[in-house]
Amino acid sequence: MEKGVADAAELPMAIVRRVVKEKLSECSPDVDILVHKEALLALSESARIFIHYLSATANDICKESKRQTIIADDVSKALEEIEFPEFTEDFNASLADFRQKNSGKKATASKAKEVKKRKLEETTAKSKGKSKKVEEETEEKDDDADSN
Repeated sequence: MEKGVADAAELPMAIVRRVVKEKLSECSPDVDILVHKEALLALSESARIFIHYLSATANDICKESKRQTIIADDVSKALEEIEFPEFTEDFNASLADFRQKNSGKKATASKAKEVKKRKLEETTAKSKGKSKKVEEETEEKDDDADSN
């Protein structure tokens, strides 16, 4: 790859750096470990390859199930298939956290959607009421004109 040309499949280095620093600080909280730029690049490329391999395997599992959308269970099975079963526990814990956080968001979103729908129905009903009133007035005027 040419220097300065960003590849679409490349992971953002700022995010890679942040993840690496967080994990290293968990291992050695008292020491600020420096990571060389080449090491970050190697970690980034390794992560990209792992993501590609994991997603391709999850896609195969999805296709075997005659579906077009990869679901979390496909990823979990893919971790087992590519022989990383030790990751499934962390994966399942992260997935449970994600679902718990999003369950509140979904409830809030559905309530907001319901309120919006009700307002739209009220607005539509009011418009129809005004339209009927205008039609009645128009008919009355027409009747008056016909009688003259």
